[in-house]
Amino acid sequence: MFELLAFALPPKVVNLGFALLGIGALIFLHELGHFLAAKYMGMPVETFSIGFGKRLMGFQWKETDVRLSVLPLGGYVKLAGFNPEDPGADDPHGFLQQPYWKRMLFYSGGILANLAVAFVLFGIVGVNQARVTKSRDSVVAVVTEGAASKGGLRSGDELVAVGPHAIELATVEQVFLKTLVPYIQSHAGQPIPFKIRRGEEQLSLDLTPAVEGGVGKLGFWYDINQIPLERRSVALADLAFGARYSGQRIVGLSGLVFRFLKKVVTFKATSGEVGGPITITRQMSQFAGMGLDPFLMICAAISLQLAILNALPIPMLDGGHMLILTAERIRRRDFSMEFKEKVLTGGFFLLAGLMGLVLIMDLFKLRK
Repeated sequence: MFELLAFALPPKVVNLGFALLGIGALIFLHELGHFLAAKYMGMPVETFSIGFGKRLMGFQWKETDVRLSVLPLGGYVKLAGFNPEDPGADDPHGFLQQPYWKRMLFYSGGILANLAVAFVLFGIVGVNQARVTKSRDSVVAVVTEGAASKGGLRSGDELVAVGPHAIELATVEQVFLKTLVPYIQSHAGQPIPFKIRRGEEQLSLDLTPAVEGGVGKLGFWYDINQIPLERRSVALADLAFGARYSGQRIVGLSGLVFRFLKKVVTFKATSGEVGGPITITRQMSQFAGMGLDPFLMICAAISLQLAILNALPIPMLDGGHMLILTAERIRRRDFSMEFKEKVLTGGFFLLAGLMGLVLIMDLFKLRK
């Protein structure tokens, strides 16, 4: 049935469906981390919501209202006894009656869940690569219907030179990030000469980066692994390889995220480097069209970024709650509810403003 549905629908619609399912699953797993942490420690959960605002639908599971809400831009888990002004604030099992470490574990539950998801998904990709017995060497993975694809570049092509930059297989990953990305971004709308190797044949292409957010984008990525043709069954050693592969990817990508955050706070990031929900959905849709492993890679990368961003000490984010809780621990008494409401309200408006700005930038990218 699903195969017939995939054939009946256009590829773009199918890929978009996978992207939306992927985003929904990552949000659900983040909130599930909070929920499981609360249940593990015996704290009653009043609400488990995917989305914010008015309740659209849902069901009651024990004491928890599991719901889908009208604004699908995240989710939340509400615990009993969270607000000191609520009737159940004195409940010995309520949130405010729990020790510091339990409340910290609850706030970190979503972050830990996202880290675990990233580790597992990267690990699956690593295991799949370890199982390859027959393959074709590959350097380039091309996004379907991107500027590179329209210009003739194919997944599996080996880069020889891009503009004035000669490329060797052993150094393509470092050269790509440090040299090729800035070079392509600075040549928006301008043809760039590519020399590639396709099998035994060497070809020349002129690829013109599309203009997105004021910078050039071609829609391809390095893929120094291989295009698998045959795979064997999973062996125990593959799991160890997958774990190492996952750890390396997490460390490398975390470094990129922190370097980008540094550019943001120092006002050095360009609009083309910032993406919101529309950009993320488009990227996931494009990667879905490239196969299972690329799609798992982008899902793992987004899950890792969610973990890092939620850990930032910004009010309304998990890291902001943990900062307030730690400050109360240090001063040995709680802040007043009025003070915390002001801080959290300020954090809400800050995040809402940033989200609105990023969404407007996403819409401008769609027009270009």
